[in-house]
Amino acid sequence: MSTAVDDDLWSAIGDPTRRRMLDLLLAEGSATATSLSEHLPVTRQAVAKHLTVLDRVGLVHATAAGREKQYRVDETQLARAVAQLADVGATWDARLRRIKHIAETIQKNL
Repeated sequence: MSTAVDDDLWSAIGDPTRRRMLDLLLAEGSATATSLSEHLPVTRQAVAKHLTVLDRVGLVHATAAGREKQYRVDETQLARAVAQLADVGATWDARLRRIKHIAETIQKNL
């Protein structure tokens, strides 16, 4: 388990609205806060705040597009998040196997 968990990254991903925004950005390739707000049950201003959080942790990057910013997912940072999740999952799988082994050993000795 070599990948350190980035708490800020996972805090950003932990919000369901931000996860939905990432889904939309991945499906569309890129989008503005206005276009994202058309698919979400929050205001454009709320979308902009969520995008700021995602940008701060490097999950999205913005480029100027007229009066708005065009956002795109940073696939390298997303892959880093996936690797962290896989490592956490593997750690917990190992812990659960040890607990199962201990429980089976106790059960045999009863």
